[in-house]
Amino acid sequence: MSGTQTDAVLDLARERGIIAAHDLEEQGLPRRYLSRLHALGELDRVGRGLYALPDREITEHHDLALVARRLPEAVICLLSALRFYNLTTQAPFEVWVALSTGGWEPTEDTVPLRTVRLSGEAFTAGIAEHVVDRVSVRLYVPAKTVADCFKFRNQIGLEVALEALREYWRSRIGSIDEVWHYAGICRVQNVMRPYLEALSGGVA
Repeated sequence: MSGTQTDAVLDLARERGIIAAHDLEEQGLPRRYLSRLHALGELDRVGRGLYALPDREITEHHDLALVARRLPEAVICLLSALRFYNLTTQAPFEVWVALSTGGWEPTEDTVPLRTVRLSGEAFTAGIAEHVVDRVSVRLYVPAKTVADCFKFRNQIGLEVALEALREYWRSRIGSIDEVWHYAGICRVQNVMRPYLEALSGGVA
């Protein structure tokens, strides 16, 4: 292996946190370097086709970074997004992701996944990007996440949705108007109205 190319692959891993074959191809580097550097102990295999430096720093949200590199079209949602924003006492062992209706159903060999399907604006609205362990991760903003919790209350439980709304209000991470906006997009305004009114004394 070329020393220069080896250094380039390792530098890429330092820059991007987690790398895959297509990252090397973008830089004109041979993809075989991933398996060879893994065999030499220079890279860890952290997921199917994903590699990272052995001495990298890992945060508590590292699983979100792994999912984002594996499924760049997915959006972190519901319990996993609540956990990221500190809006729940739940500690999900699965990563919750939203995918567009009719899309490919993923399999994940490293991180357990729980998927929900959304379509149209309910899928595309309220997406923000956060950097986790040097990886860009797509999550729904807090207000959209709270609205989604009521939309999927039968899956996560109404008490979890109510806790998320209370913590959202208490933390002042966003406004009630924002929640009301996304409640309209998610078609749960009638469901959320009494809870929002109890908090704020009225909604827009």
